[in-house]
Amino acid sequence: MYNYGKGGRGIMAIRFKEVAHIYNPDSPFSYAALKNINLEIPEGKVTAIIGETGSGKSTLVQHLNALLLPSEGELEILDKKIIAKEKNKNLKELRKQVGLVFQFPEYQLFEETIEKDIAFGPKNFGIDEEEAHKIAKDMLDLVGLDESYLKRSPFDLSGGQKRRIAIAGILAMDPSVLVLDEPTAGLDPQGAKDMMQLFVRMNKEFHKTVLIVTHDMEHVLSYCDEVVVVKDGQIEKQCDVTTFFENLDLLQELRINPPAIIRLREELRKKGFSIDSSIVDIKELAKPVAKEVKTHE
Repeated sequence: MYNYGKGGRGIMAIRFKEVAHIYNPDSPFSYAALKNINLEIPEGKVTAIIGETGSGKSTLVQHLNALLLPSEGELEILDKKIIAKEKNKNLKELRKQVGLVFQFPEYQLFEETIEKDIAFGPKNFGIDEEEAHKIAKDMLDLVGLDESYLKRSPFDLSGGQKRRIAIAGILAMDPSVLVLDEPTAGLDPQGAKDMMQLFVRMNKEFHKTVLIVTHDMEHVLSYCDEVVVVKDGQIEKQCDVTTFFENLDLLQELRINPPAIIRLREELRKKGFSIDSSIVDIKELAKPVAKEVKTHE
């Protein structure tokens, strides 16, 4: 019997060791997208991968399920090791355990119906057809779409709906690691909130390690545990979310507009309110403000 969530337990951290990736090597168009990456991504966390367009974020995460292979160095992912310039075995199993949702969902949709699209992964990994179609229905519900969508073509959907179907197709394989490249693009604010809450649920309830490539700092603050900053193909910074948003100089250097709560906090501090720089919650922010206002009444 298919037991969703089982795949997330007992996994190792993900480690990059001196990893480089060169596009079009030995040609006039050679380009080093990643350079000497040393990185350990903790298991059981929601980690944001951030950086400017062209920084190497997508190249980095596409190594996690061996969609891209390193030009130099090595990776350890779950119990698999991928070494540059060596023949790497068992990549199919790795791709089951590391689910990658692309930035553009239409790249992942190809079947004539949504039901077949979501069921494709489980069937490809040995689940019988009846069970695979039950999984498809369950995963559709999980991403907030009802079963009336099952017989529809994925190509008749809006961009946001296509993204939900792509995510459902990855969740159907019950991966240990979820890698999501701009997962809320094309969704309205409520849809984006629903998706982010789903990923946190995958992390907390089903013990998935979640990596999210995003430009949305509100999402980073509200839903993520860790932050990895990629800049010019290298790791610029790795820390917990609270520490990251305390470092306003770094945010300015990276040309990152802080979340609204942090902008409000800093404006209040400029006006003389004594507020700790670690506060990132509106209720916690209200307490020192109320105390000082009451003192001056």
